[in-house]
Order: sequence, then C-alpha cells, then structure tokens
Amino acid sequence: MTFRPFPAAALSAALLCSAAPLAQAAVIGTNTPAQSISAARIDALPAQDRGAWKAYLARSEQQNLADRAALAAELKPDQPPPPPPEEGPGGPKAMPLDRDAAWYATPEARHIADVIVSFQTPAGGWSKNQPRTGALRQPGQPYAADNVSKHLGVDDFDTPRDPRWNYVGTLDNDATITELRFLARVAGQEPGAEGEAWRASFLRGVRYLLAAQFPNGGWPQVWPLEGGYHDAITYNDDAVTEAASLLTDVANGQGDYAFAPAELRKQAASAADRAVTCVLATQVIVDGKRTIWAQQHDALTLKPVAGRNFEPAELSTEESADLLLYLMSLPNPSPTLVKAVHAGADYLSAHAIYNQAWAGGRDTEGGRRLTPKPGAGPLWARYYAKATNTPVFGDRDKTIHDDVNALSLERRNGYAWFNTSPKKALDAYAAWKKAHPAAG
Repeated sequence: MTFRPFPAAALSAALLCSAAPLAQAAVIGTNTPAQSISAARIDALPAQDRGAWKAYLARSEQQNLADRAALAAELKPDQPPPPPPEEGPGGPKAMPLDRDAAWYATPEARHIADVIVSFQTPAGGWSKNQPRTGALRQPGQPYAADNVSKHLGVDDFDTPRDPRWNYVGTLDNDATITELRFLARVAGQEPGAEGEAWRASFLRGVRYLLAAQFPNGGWPQVWPLEGGYHDAITYNDDAVTEAASLLTDVANGQGDYAFAPAELRKQAASAADRAVTCVLATQVIVDGKRTIWAQQHDALTLKPVAGRNFEPAELSTEESADLLLYLMSLPNPSPTLVKAVHAGADYLSAHAIYNQAWAGGRDTEGGRRLTPKPGAGPLWARYYAKATNTPVFGDRDKTIHDDVNALSLERRNGYAWFNTSPKKALDAYAAWKKAHPAAG
C-alpha cells in the first residue's frame, strides 16, 4: 500500500507534539459531556421521528424497572444481598472462542456456559469485566461487578447515576457478544435436552440486541439506557459492528446458529441491515467531503460526542479502521457503501504519521512520549480534530491539547493515544478497491 504524505498542517501538529518546548503547547478546548436520550430531546425531533424514539425510551425505562424488580425479588425481606461478583478479565479472555469444536463439549466449557446463563440479566444481556470460570450467580447477587472508575473527579462524565447499578447490560469491552458466541458454541456440541438452557439463554440474548437497537440502527453502550455517553451510538470496542456481525450469523442460520427460529432469523437480518445504514449515515462530512467516524455519535443528531473526560468528540482512527474492515467484509456493497469506504481509506491514508515513535512506558522516566525517529511509521493519532485534521489529545480535567506530551503523566501512560490499526484496514483496502473501484 502506498501512503500519501502527511498533510503539512497535520505534520506540523505532530512535530509540535515531540519537538516544541512544553511552553508552546496549547490547551485548545474543553471537552463537553454527551447528552442523554430524554423525553425533552425526543420532543424536539421532527414529528415523523418522535413515535419510534418515544417507544424506544419507554421500553428502556420499563426494562430497567423490571430488571431491578427481578433482582430484588430474589431476596427475602431485609436479607442483605451477596457481594458483587469479582471483577476481572472478560470477553474472549474469559470465554475463549478459538478452541477446537470438541473443547466446547468439555466440563470446563459447560461450566463457563452455566455461569454465563446465571449472570444473564432479565433483559437478556450481560455486564462486563467478569471472568466466567468461578461460581454461579447466587440469588440476589448483583449482575455486574464494581465497574465504577477509580479516577472520578468533579462532574466526571463517567460518574454513574447509581453506583450499585452500573453497566447492567452492555456491549462495552466485548461483553454480551462474547457470551452469546460462547453459548452458541457450547450448545452446538449438545443438540439434545442438556443444551436447551444454553440455547434458550442465547435466544434471549439475541432478543436483547433487537430490543436495545436504536430506531436508526445503532446501539448504545449500555441498555437499558444509563445516560450520558453510554446512550450514544457506540463504535468503541466495535459495539455496533460486533452486534451486527452476530445478528448476520443468526440470520444465516448455519452451524452453531442453526437452531435460531425462522422469525428471529428474519428480524436479525433486518437489524443487521439497519446497522449498516447507521454506519453510513454517521460518517462525518466536512465541507461536503466524507471523512471517517467518531468513537461515538449522538443517537438523535448523529453528531460526534465525547466519551469519558479525556475522549473528545472528534474523528477516531482506530474505530474508523474497524468500521472500514467491517464494511469491506459485506457482500454486494451498495454505491453509497463503496463511496464511504473509498473516502474513509483516503482519509486514513492522508493522515499517516511518519518519522515519529510513541515510545516509553509506565515504568520509564518521563513516561510515554511521542519522539522523533527517522524511518518510523506509519502511525496514527487516536483522534483528529474535524476542523483542522490535526491530532488532539484529552486529559482527565476535560482539557483538550494539541501536544500529547503536555498531558498529565497518568493519562499519557494510561491511554492508547496512537495506534497502527489503520494499516490493517488500508492493506485490506488495497485488494478491495480492485473489485470496487471508485466512481469516475
């Protein structure tokens, strides 16, 4: 793949990150919180859109009450609940998806599947950051571990509405999708009566995804809705594309997913199609030209919004690279999809950084820093400002900087401010564009 040179303005910003004295670094803005989905905001929508969104919000609110009531009903009056489950690695680390088929019939895999079933919320989803090799959930035990950030500040974007009810049903950190895929693999090894509980749990989980999907085809990070940036269309951790991919597998009804009933398969196919429509609709257009995507987009306006205090409402290269890979994997792409992929690849190609290295580590003096290194690259900043196409970086105090080296040591060390994910997408694009050339 041949990369175009880094634009002069963006290159200057990248060089500033490493070469300019700290005194020249600038705080260029302040991050503002994402808005929750609310009745008042829905009332401001065009009349033709209000009904679907009002129904969606009501469904979320009713499910939240039902989930809480179901947990409370597991305890006798005045009986204290068991402690929350232990927090630990979740996702494929806790529920491996890459083993030989026979492994999913072993007692170890079956136990993991039983634990998964026990922690499924009444809505049908799962929380995050939980190993699944321990004990089954006890009656009255919370569905979620303590996921509250240890770095909360004043008016922190990550402050939960209820610390005791946080991420109860989420697509964050590969949650819910991993549980569903693991259940399908275990159930696939037990087509008889013993597999019924796993199949039933899987089908509830698919219906959870259908209920949680926005009217416009996206998915929030947390459902039932938790407010703030959790209510946004979430491309972080591939939430939207992983949900759509699983639903596509359900719709195809092959292999481990063959037990899905015909009507559910039809609904899954429609939901996956709407997800693609959402992805195409949220590609950011600047001065009439398609660029890439943000990490999350407001569910009602489709505009980029902030995540945590240090995650600005700007273009995000890592999520965009994953979105391009997803779009390129789809058969029979529409002309709109083809245009979107070409535009996204063009943007990533044009904004590659060379001769700079993201070096150091938490235990090194001075921490991680961007430093000159002849011949290094390509590398991409995590975020690029929509207005200037230059790298930007956020800190826990909500300040936005033009110099990664000016961030606090904790945030500079604790976040992936640079990445190489676009390289994989652009390598795939080199082959894809031969079959799908850009329109003249």
